[in-house]
Amino acid sequence: ANRANIGNQTLEEIRPQIVVYLRRDPEQKAYAEYVSQLKSKYKVALGKDVNALNLSRFEILATVGDKQISVESFEAKNKTTLSELEADVYEQARESLEQIVYSNLLVAEAKAQGIDAGSLIAREITDKLKDFSDAERSNLESALREKLFKKYNARILIKEIPPIVQSISTDRQPSRGNANAPVTVVMFTDFQCPACAAVHPVLQEVLKSYAGKIRFIVRDFPLTQIHKNAFQAALAANAADAQGKFFEYVEILYQNQAKLDDESLIQYASQLGLDLKRFEADLKSKRFAPDIERDLADGKTYGTTGTPTIYVNGVKIRAFSAENAKRAIERALKK
Repeated sequence: ANRANIGNQTLEEIRPQIVVYLRRDPEQKAYAEYVSQLKSKYKVALGKDVNALNLSRFEILATVGDKQISVESFEAKNKTTLSELEADVYEQARESLEQIVYSNLLVAEAKAQGIDAGSLIAREITDKLKDFSDAERSNLESALREKLFKKYNARILIKEIPPIVQSISTDRQPSRGNANAPVTVVMFTDFQCPACAAVHPVLQEVLKSYAGKIRFIVRDFPLTQIHKNAFQAALAANAADAQGKFFEYVEILYQNQAKLDDESLIQYASQLGLDLKRFEADLKSKRFAPDIERDLADGKTYGTTGTPTIYVNGVKIRAFSAENAKRAIERALKK
């Protein structure tokens, strides 16, 4: 089981993850003990159960010394977190229901064609695969799902949770597409993150369907605790951007995540015909480190904790899929 989780990574590559894991238990115990000491010192007393039904906004949930924490103040302080939890429940319910509907539509369409569901999937997806990538399969399945929902006029009627809209800064960031497009898609990424590499081609295929309507922007969010080369790869990508080859360069990074050492990063720059003297100087001096640190700080203020995290006109796509990305874009275009 551990080998399956580790994959082909070397001990050196997974060492940061092992260290984090080994530190977790003693850190949690120390944290719990410290919290207990603080509760005693500052006379913390719990009031109403925060999960109780029909609480009024004036109910007291806790007191800390002589300060009272009401339902109203608690919800104001934790508005973003509470909204995230509500959105999680909605997304899970919608995804489950959509999958049930899709499965039934497959059976109905197969019956209409006089075949079984497996044969329909083979005809519409498996037999059409050319490069057998996850992105290609995802796009074919998305197309089939969309076609069946439209043909049978199937709709999901669960009431959507109003999303939190954030003002995501996009100045001085690598971008492509119409600068005046009605929809802006921002992706916080880590070039050593396998999930980012998997999502990237799927997202690009979705964006192609909205040519002229979308501006796509990339911001850095290297997870340095678990990806030792992520920050350096981000520096290299920014150095390539300075020479007008950002998107060409990151394509290479996503396809070579096991080789993100300095020598490889310089080799990729050479493949693209970049000015190597300038590129190496930018990489060695960490010229773009402040920009990456700014992206990290901004991302954290938006509630970004992992990668990839994608926003469509300031609304986070919670569970990425081609369908969810299209839904978010269509929603943004209607406003």
